[in-house]
Amino acid sequence: MNVQEALQQIQQKKLANLYLVLGTEQFLQQQVREAFIKRLAIEENDLNFAQFDLSEIPVSDLLGEVESSPFFGDHRLVFAENPFFLTGEKPKNAPENDLDALIRYLENPLETTILVFWLNHEKMDERKKITKRLKKSAVVIDVQPMKENEVRRYLQQTITNDGLTFSRDAFDLFFFLTDASLSKAMKELEKIRLFANQGQTITREIVESLVPRSLEQNVFDLTSKVLEGKAQEALLLYEELRVQGEETIKINAILISQIRLLLQVRILQNVGYQQGAIGETIKIHPYRIKLAMQQARKFEVGQLVKLYDELIENDYKIKTGQMDKELIFQLFVLKTCRPLQKSS
Repeated sequence: MNVQEALQQIQQKKLANLYLVLGTEQFLQQQVREAFIKRLAIEENDLNFAQFDLSEIPVSDLLGEVESSPFFGDHRLVFAENPFFLTGEKPKNAPENDLDALIRYLENPLETTILVFWLNHEKMDERKKITKRLKKSAVVIDVQPMKENEVRRYLQQTITNDGLTFSRDAFDLFFFLTDASLSKAMKELEKIRLFANQGQTITREIVESLVPRSLEQNVFDLTSKVLEGKAQEALLLYEELRVQGEETIKINAILISQIRLLLQVRILQNVGYQQGAIGETIKIHPYRIKLAMQQARKFEVGQLVKLYDELIENDYKIKTGQMDKELIFQLFVLKTCRPLQKSS
């Protein structure tokens, strides 16, 4: 069940006794949480609400709670966080559990208890008996991250509903700075709501002033400048990062990872892989794959291999103190940009 279907069911229909909320998108998780709280009119310190972190608290404590009758109410709401036993992982110092007892409860849950498991994970271990039983008994709500086009549509609809207007380049920049992540975008959108005057168009300059860039995004821009042969702009951005306290060795390491990604993408493009297949192969967010594909198609594999090898060599020289780290980075930018300037 997707989130929209789940919210409608929670708000308007009879509640099930067991739910499993599966996925890592925090904004969607929060929407579902708030829907349960609102439907059951749960207030702070409500005696009919309990929350357990199962990475620290044994299942026996959870069962003691869910098997209790509600206190002057129709239902008890119980949130079971981090049910690690549904995955192939076990946190350090996690409790030992009698999962057979939990399975018996799942087979015959108390009618007055609404038990919600929250698994902040991409997938479960489908081989486990407890997983099979829970999937059979519970309503499963999917809160996995949306695809790029879904996030884009959701944001555009939200912006329209809020009465905001973004210029095209402002929206594109906002989408880039929030990494096509719904949770991050909705958080940053709140700042823009507070800033914007009624009827004001949100410009690129407004987005730049309100939405911070991560170091990875700044290095992505630096990489773009280098690959476009724009030495002066690349060096200016490098100096800005240095003024902000970023270390050359760290900038170089991220630049290595950027070029490695372009190289991987270019190799896979050459053998006919499309965006989805590339993302599945190298396990990178689809939006980053899309941006890398746009950059990588301008270069041959040999060019990217040469850049990658040189960056690795520079990393070695910096770490072994063979050359001044700032000088070696500046020389790399100038050396790389010169032939690209001539070919552009």
